[in-house]
Amino acid sequence: MSIKNIRLEVMQAIEPKVQGFMEEFLVPIEKIWQPTDFLPNPEGDGFFDEITQLREEAKELGYDFWVTLVADTITEEALPTYESWLMDVEGIDQHSGQDNGWSKWVRAWTAEENRHGDVLNKYLYLSGRVNMREIEITTQHLIADGFDIGTDRDPYKNFVYTTFQELATNISHKRVGQMAKKKGNTLLGKMCTIIAGDEMRHHLAYREFVKTILGQDPNGMVLAFADMMKKKIVMPAHFLRESGGEIGTAFELFSNCAQRLGVYTAQDYIDILEKLNAYWDLGNLRQLNDQAEKARDYLMKLPARLQRISERMQFGNDQYQFKWVEANGMM
Repeated sequence: MSIKNIRLEVMQAIEPKVQGFMEEFLVPIEKIWQPTDFLPNPEGDGFFDEITQLREEAKELGYDFWVTLVADTITEEALPTYESWLMDVEGIDQHSGQDNGWSKWVRAWTAEENRHGDVLNKYLYLSGRVNMREIEITTQHLIADGFDIGTDRDPYKNFVYTTFQELATNISHKRVGQMAKKKGNTLLGKMCTIIAGDEMRHHLAYREFVKTILGQDPNGMVLAFADMMKKKIVMPAHFLRESGGEIGTAFELFSNCAQRLGVYTAQDYIDILEKLNAYWDLGNLRQLNDQAEKARDYLMKLPARLQRISERMQFGNDQYQFKWVEANGMM
């Protein structure tokens, strides 16, 4: 049987469990937070006072902070790309009706994620600290350019990617929230913290998908995991560009900002890999074939190898002037 057919059979075998995963890791729509819970209330008498306070608190945040927050927002706003990609994965059948577990998961996950870009975009708009038109141009470019995360339509590789990426996003939003709170920006701190909580739940779900598949097809999943790590986990916004720029030109510059701030670093990448190796208990998997054994060995040794590489890495300290954020008056 071909690798593709084996993966499809495993996805179909697991599909009845997806409803349980949704109940465990997603929050009912009527109970979950919405962007308006955190933003100034346009129906209230104090609307303009709340905006004034929001703008005052925003003045305390520095240039690298704003660049990172803008890039995080743009990444969240490119959600249509991520949904269309996942809907095309083998075994996620969006054409077989509303009852297909995998397509229900993707739609429900997308619905939760959609709130993140909404609340951050509105905050940026009200803050008065960024060039919204340039941000909107970059967002449109990112959606129009699409992305290639090296997973093809393989569900195993896609679930490894989403497991890794959701935890990386959790870390980024959480740290941005902590920085905002330290500067006295309680509102933005709350927003980023609750977004980080959503990302953690999603990470736990995708992590469980991989664990479940390991129980069905350990050889295939270990090989998929190793393949993804050999290619490196690229960020969803790796094609990021500003107006007039080439695809991907803004991403490395943004990454330098995030590294300088300590929002998401090379060390975080290594730590995530170590956590996944441990949770999926790679060292104790049994009855792997020779190819999967070699892949397992690669994965177990990779964190130490990456640690040695990271110690030699250097990141630019020069502040690039993004069109999204005016540097005047910012530290």
